[in-house]
Parts: sequence; structure tokens; C-alpha cells
Amino acid sequence: MPRLFTAIEIPPDIAMSLSLLRGGLPGARWIDPENYHITLRFVGDVDGRMADEVAAALSRVERAPFEMRLCGLDAFGGNKPHSIFAGVDAGSALHDLQGELERRMQRIGLKAEGRRFVPHVTLARLRGVKGFDVANYLSLRGNFSTLPFRVERFVLFSSKDSVGGGPYVTEETYSLIGRGAVKSEHWRGQAAFS
Repeated sequence: MPRLFTAIEIPPDIAMSLSLLRGGLPGARWIDPENYHITLRFVGDVDGRMADEVAAALSRVERAPFEMRLCGLDAFGGNKPHSIFAGVDAGSALHDLQGELERRMQRIGLKAEGRRFVPHVTLARLRGVKGFDVANYLSLRGNFSTLPFRVERFVLFSSKDSVGGGPYVTEETYSLIGRGAVKSEHWRGQAAFS
């Protein structure tokens, strides 16, 4: 039973910039750069039939490419921080894409996403890290920013149930040029999830 989610990949040069932020926070478990992404819609554990319906629904998305950049660092968890992330500046295009994915997933019978969409790239997971140390880390690196980069596709990933996520497998890629799905190199010409 695959665990699925849709996401935007982070280009290698941007991932390299993010990876330079690793370190300087004892107790942080840093995400590997090849696993950086912006989650659009978590689908969850589904059977093969539903996985095929998800893939088919995503192939009907028709959106134009857009630009975004990463800017600022922050933490989720308030007084008990549990992760460090880079913020995203993409204007309305990213929210429009995410909203369409959400609607399409609900149309095929999946429950609505329970959380508000906050686009971000998780950099580290925290356990037992003091809020003061996180605040100090963020104050030293909080002005992080990248150059804009172009988003031309989104991806359907599968993952194993693991602590911290990853490794992720690309099941399919979907072009943002109104042509639907472009088979990824992992696609072997068979039913993706059978």
C-alpha cells in the first residue's frame, strides 16, 4: 500500500544553498538535500486502485509554470519547536495549484486536508531542542533568501512510513504546461501501483 503525496521539487542549486544552513543546532536531525521539497497535498496510505485514481486525477491538472523563491527561516511548534523550515514566496500561483489539487483529491473521495496550507521546505526535525537554541539559530540565519526559480512541474511521490520521511520515490511527474502527466523515469510502462 503506497503512502503518497504531491510536491514541488527543489532545484539542485537551491538545494545546495539550503544545505549550507545545516549544522549549528545540537539535537537537530537534518533532512538530506535530495529530499527537500514543498508538499502540496498529502494523500496518505492508499490501495492500488485509489493510487491509480489519484494519478489519473492529477493528470488532468492544467496550470501554467510560475516563479517562486525561498525566503526566511522559521520553526513550527511555538514554545516546543519540532522543525525548522525555509519559507516560500510564490504569490497566488502556488496556492491556486495547491487548491486545485485539494479539490481533485476530494472529488475522488479523499477527505479534505486537515491543515491549512503553509508552503515550506523542512530543513530539520527537532526533538528535545531548547526554544532558546532554536531562536538563536534562526536569528543568525533568518535573513536567508534564494534567487527566484521557475516551477514547471509537480510530482507524485511515494514514501515509506519512517521517522523524518524519505527516501522518496518519484511515481509520476506532471508538467505545468497544460499537457497533463509526463511519465517519470521510474514509470516502467505498467500500472504504477499494481
